[in-house]
Amino acid sequence: MVAISLSKVEETAPALVNLYKSAGASLTKHGLDGMRAAVYLVVDYSGSMKPYYKDGSVQALADRVLGLSAHLDDDGSVPVVFFSTDVDAETEIALAGHQGRIDRIVAGLGHMGKTSYHLAMDAVIDHYLDSGTAEPALVVFQTDGGPINKLAAERYLCKAAKLPLFWQFIGFGDPGSKQFDFLRKLDELAVPDKRAVDNAGFFHAGQEPTKVSDAELYDRLVGEFPQWLAAARAQGIVRDPGSR
Repeated sequence: MVAISLSKVEETAPALVNLYKSAGASLTKHGLDGMRAAVYLVVDYSGSMKPYYKDGSVQALADRVLGLSAHLDDDGSVPVVFFSTDVDAETEIALAGHQGRIDRIVAGLGHMGKTSYHLAMDAVIDHYLDSGTAEPALVVFQTDGGPINKLAAERYLCKAAKLPLFWQFIGFGDPGSKQFDFLRKLDELAVPDKRAVDNAGFFHAGQEPTKVSDAELYDRLVGEFPQWLAAARAQGIVRDPGSR
């Protein structure tokens, strides 16, 4: 059973109905019907991201993540972390009032800095632990390049492997850029030498992320989640639903 019904989405966010339906199809395809999970969105606010805010790519991603979250989490909102050199904002997006929400948040932010992952990762970890939830979490982590502190980012990912958090990285920009070599490395870090389980995935949405179809985007967002769930349950990182 879905967390939030189609009729509720039609009532509170009619513009997201098609996204909601597409997300549901992908979840069914990957055996995640009835799954419950917290969903987070982390978005890059570094200077090079300016075009993606201007052309609506970040808002489009936020809407798509909301459409997915409505199947997995019943509170109708997604915690969002904006990051650059530091954490620029910790806020949320919700089904109600989702349109133009990214622009409204960004209007209150300051200078767009450099790219540093680990403080944003720390903010997500703190929020998750403070929430007290027993459900696992899917963290959609968007960026247009590698971090200025690669060692710290790798360390945080490895430490977070012991928590019920799966990090799905999504790249905006030139797929051929060396900027994404580090994310490919994170995706392939050794198990169990470096981390308890494979707790991260990476895919590239290209230079025009809004042109990636909804079906493809959702397949990529949730495609590795079932394998992580199985491994995390086997390790006792995620509790089996029957044991709650």
